[in-house]
Amino acid sequence: MAIPNYTYLKLKMPGPNGVITMTSAFSHAFMCDHEHYELATTVINSSELPRLGESLVSAAPDCNQPTSSLAFHPLEETKVVEIDPTNPTKTVQVRTQLPAK
Repeated sequence: MAIPNYTYLKLKMPGPNGVITMTSAFSHAFMCDHEHYELATTVINSSELPRLGESLVSAAPDCNQPTSSLAFHPLEETKVVEIDPTNPTKTVQVRTQLPAK
């Protein structure tokens, strides 16, 4: 098995007559690692994506159905704060008390 070694920028692997040593510039070694990373990522994603698509459950709500009891309801301890003083319709609700821990 070949193991890249950035400390010495050498690649050492067993050969038929002993250890084979290859030297390289750091920029070349980095470029090769980057290309292999992109290739490995592409291969893994191409095999994982179809499997993830099969196990995915559609969670999009049906807009024609009435909302459930889990719909958002503002809390009683909120107050309305104007965001834009020139437009009173632009408001946000801010909670006035911290939740108990």
